[in-house]
Amino acid sequence: MSNVTALRTIRIAERPNLIWLEVETDDGLLGLGESFRGAQAVEAVLHEQVAPWLIGRDARHIAAVSRHLMNPYLGYNSASAEIRAASAVDIALWDLAGQRQGVPVYIALGGGVRERIPVYNTCAGYAFNSGAQRRIVEGREAAAGPYDDQVAFMHDAGALAESLLSENYGAMKIWPFDGYAAASGGNTISLADLKAGLEPFRKIRAAVGDRIEVMCELHSLWGTHAAARICQALEDYGVYWIEDPLFKMDDAGALQDLRRQTRAPICGSETLADARTFRKLLAADAVDVVMLDLAWCGGFSEARKIAALAEMHGKPLAPHDCTGPIALMAGLHLALNAPTAIFQEVVRATLATWYRDLVDGLPVIECGQALAPVGPGLGSRLRPEVRLRADATVRESGRPR
Repeated sequence: MSNVTALRTIRIAERPNLIWLEVETDDGLLGLGESFRGAQAVEAVLHEQVAPWLIGRDARHIAAVSRHLMNPYLGYNSASAEIRAASAVDIALWDLAGQRQGVPVYIALGGGVRERIPVYNTCAGYAFNSGAQRRIVEGREAAAGPYDDQVAFMHDAGALAESLLSENYGAMKIWPFDGYAAASGGNTISLADLKAGLEPFRKIRAAVGDRIEVMCELHSLWGTHAAARICQALEDYGVYWIEDPLFKMDDAGALQDLRRQTRAPICGSETLADARTFRKLLAADAVDVVMLDLAWCGGFSEARKIAALAEMHGKPLAPHDCTGPIALMAGLHLALNAPTAIFQEVVRATLATWYRDLVDGLPVIECGQALAPVGPGLGSRLRPEVRLRADATVRESGRPR
């Protein structure tokens, strides 16, 4: 048996959006999960709703747990607190499954179709998504360090592209249009702002030509008219994809209409949860690339279904990472297992700094590709000192060892 005996959550004030979940079992194992955004709400769901039901149950029956947690009476709509909690539980249970078998999670999922996956650098700097608001670079803001890539793409995107190529990154993602959305609530973009937003793409092509792929992130800030104008203007720069262009990325009809208006590939969406939502988008032929985040979509169990849908529709898959180190490790395991996976997203600034302070295992990147983890389970543990930090909030349910 491998019955769940306790759930423990850990969050730290320095990274208020992050929450980790440790699941203990009576066979002496400890599984690790993670989710992101609204950490206090996720914490409440885990201890007040999930723990009373999950403690005492067999952790090996992941499918049954996923089915129960992914169908709450309320909260079953995109990546709600309930679904983010379910995601953390599912990741932890698959971590346990790998440990129990003595193999990495991607082997426990059925094995890999590849032993490494190309990565692209999201040019986010050191703390883009850690606080309550996303960072927007304005004026001549100084870089916080050598990998403050968000400042770099706003100031000299060509030099940034050269830096990434020197480290063997073959692709990069930037979002220079974000700062122009507020003026109209995202409903329109002026020609002057459009040209300003295109400038980093022009500089990249002028500096390195076609030697690097470039993705454009729009962060669901735009209505259909503005998004179409941006997408059409980006066609001349050969962007690899345009990500989350519309306010509501579950609006299959609006996305389908946008795709008809542009040659630029549309990617979506890290913001969505459950396979049924992706099924609707794929049935409508509304996206070119499937993006998902395992800490938001329902964990490995739901992500496998989404990956299967992508495969059946002949669409490439790209797991998300701009949140936390365990979501990154989970995405990598899925990317090794999923037949149509093409990229694993990384942020070189966080890989080089605070991710390392939190966990003892991160992807090994070699020649622009992430290698398969070799340790059992996720291959990453939360460092013991994290829960002892002065700014840590630790909450336990059940009978911890």
